[in-house]
Amino acid sequence: MRVLAAMSGGVDSAVAAARAVEAGHDVVGVHLALSRMPGTLRTGSRGCCTIEDSRDAWRACDVLGIPYYVWDFSERFKEDVVQDFIDEYAAGRTPNPCMRCNERIKFAALLEKAIALGFDAVCTGHYAKVIKDAEGNPELHRAADWVKDQSYVLGVLTHEQLKHSMFPLADTPSKAEVRAEAERRGLSVANKPDSHDICFIPDGDTAGWLAEKIDMTTGDIVDETGSKVGEHPGANAFTVGQRRGLKLGTPAADGKPRFVLEIRPKENKVVVGPQALLAIDEIRGIKVSWAGLPIAEIETGAEFDCYAQVRAHGDPVPATARMLPGEGAPQLLVTLTDPLRGVAPGQTVVLYQGSRVLGQATIDAARSLQRAEL
Repeated sequence: MRVLAAMSGGVDSAVAAARAVEAGHDVVGVHLALSRMPGTLRTGSRGCCTIEDSRDAWRACDVLGIPYYVWDFSERFKEDVVQDFIDEYAAGRTPNPCMRCNERIKFAALLEKAIALGFDAVCTGHYAKVIKDAEGNPELHRAADWVKDQSYVLGVLTHEQLKHSMFPLADTPSKAEVRAEAERRGLSVANKPDSHDICFIPDGDTAGWLAEKIDMTTGDIVDETGSKVGEHPGANAFTVGQRRGLKLGTPAADGKPRFVLEIRPKENKVVVGPQALLAIDEIRGIKVSWAGLPIAEIETGAEFDCYAQVRAHGDPVPATARMLPGEGAPQLLVTLTDPLRGVAPGQTVVLYQGSRVLGQATIDAARSLQRAEL
């Protein structure tokens, strides 16, 4: 096949491209220039799209003997990922920029352009697996190494996108093996540290970065009963589950720490309470999509058993789910058998059956049955 290898400049994408070449595919490497922000252009940046990353990707392609290009997707990235991140926080939600990047950049804009140029598939260094069912339809599954599994952030991929997705690291038992293979292949990124944090916030100070983008207005911090217990510099700087930085003047009656339970941007209030009230039993999701063909229960609206995961490296918990009937955009109702803490609107819930990813939804509302009884 003609394969476009997305080269981030890291060891995973370099080894993935090497394996695609070794498998006999006609491979072309491409690095995505995603950010023009000054902080991401210097050595020491914590993200994944620096000038250094571009050079590392070029060196890897040179060793592999494949063509190398840089595609400038910075304007689309700014609108679809960065601005979305700002807008979501301004609305009191907690977004997942990596999920949006995979959805709108790496497997929408990139794949769309790749297919238009005659490529059959896009190859990335994600730890996930595409398996075909008896009829040849693609399914998204967890990688062999569950510690490095990245199927959660790929839960936004559609049936059509999975048909053109290639993940050569799917069956690799560990990251250590990937690094050892890179060393054997003479790739200079063999021991390069993993990228971490949000790529467009290079110093990792999300609150400080947001303060420059969102108008912050002081307001009240209230407890679960509505009583004022303190003041905040701007509700948008807080996230559900947060404990540090509240600086409350009134201690809790039981003397235990308080946590952020809810953000109310319209009222400019932050609601805090005991950790027990962070336990969420029910999730409503919007912007629902299915990774591959949906299972029969989704089509009929019947309830089905599954596992729900709300963070990239979080533990999946038993749940039941069903599509809600009614007019307008479809909604997903997920009832958790084991409550989860710190679930916030704007996050993504991904549903699994066994190792298979069924699909995902953006969390619109999260409900604590215990809190509802207060």
